Amino acid sequence: MSSQKRPKVLVLWADPAAENLGLQALAAGVRAVAGRSWGECEVTFHSHNTLGTPLRRKLALQDIGRRRGPIVGYLRQFDVVMDTGGGDSFTDIYGIQRLLLMAYVQRACRKAKVSLVMTPQTIGPFRTYLGRVVASRLLTKVDVLCTRDPTSSQVATGLGRTPDLLATDMAFALPRPTAVEQRDVVLNVSGLLWQSNPHVDSVRYRANVVDLVDRLLAADRRVTLLAHVLDSPVPDNDVPAVYEAADAISGEVEIVIPKDLEEARRVLAGSRVLVGSRMHSAINALSVGVPAISWSYSRKFGPLMDALGWQHTIDLTTGDDPVPETLQLITADSFQILKDAAPGVAASAEEKIEKMVAVLSSHGLFVSFSGDRMA
Repeated sequence: MSSQKRPKVLVLWADPAAENLGLQALAAGVRAVAGRSWGECEVTFHSHNTLGTPLRRKLALQDIGRRRGPIVGYLRQFDVVMDTGGGDSFTDIYGIQRLLLMAYVQRACRKAKVSLVMTPQTIGPFRTYLGRVVASRLLTKVDVLCTRDPTSSQVATGLGRTPDLLATDMAFALPRPTAVEQRDVVLNVSGLLWQSNPHVDSVRYRANVVDLVDRLLAADRRVTLLAHVLDSPVPDNDVPAVYEAADAISGEVEIVIPKDLEEARRVLAGSRVLVGSRMHSAINALSVGVPAISWSYSRKFGPLMDALGWQHTIDLTTGDDPVPETLQLITADSFQILKDAAPGVAASAEEKIEKMVAVLSSHGLFVSFSGDRMA
């Protein structure tokens, strides 16, 4: 691609300043891939919490049927839209309203004649007829479709669109940080699971967290409690859960509330092992070469970890006690196998990111619809 100006890229549903460090990782990873694919870019981010843009549900009603409605008009200023789907929101399990807004923005990209890339993300599940219809119609119109796990690729293919690339999570596009200090076991406590939720029994989850830490401390292990979704007015954040867990634990633990993604990644880089209930806490650990044991609560965990060749996910939805298996992985002689394997997982995933860069840089996205905006 040749141009005298920087490409203008809109990244949807990710935010470099989000309280959720997973969304920060998505944002930073997409920015890195855009730069490696097309050179220095002018990148704008939009998430569900972003203010000051027309990408809102009520403005979609003003946009429908108009060639120059507020959403279409806003999108025309960009050369490429990179839709992250929030990592796992291209589904109807979070409610059809969220999917419909995401769907309309994608449809508006077509009206605005802006190239559309769906970055590596979870596709589905779709449990309603309307969700499946909406997803099928959208996926067939995407310029480049990337998935981050084989199950998502199968879902997309079943809906009529074979993905251009099975890649991996965008966190693997980030540089590996230098550890600032050494820690032993880092435990990410999920505020989502700590309170009443539709995924797991919160009372049992709390008991499992406390039991795990108490047994680690009894074995003379050092434990750090890590928040991976920072404090905000929204109940779904990890900070209150971390402090409540520390109060319930019989011994002394360290608490880390990182100020941003970079600090969290430095903490993880200096850790011996992570046990994480937020998927991106585990992804961030693996991306810096540190073993991660995921306490999984949804379909997004297993297929992605399996695709990475990492078979150390414990499913909380079965109702079984995850503590004995976790302790066995952390304390047994087999831990050396995990420690030796983790850097290879990161290296393999980084190769998939390079394949994504190659696909994007060679696809001709900037000539499909750019007209006189780019050469």
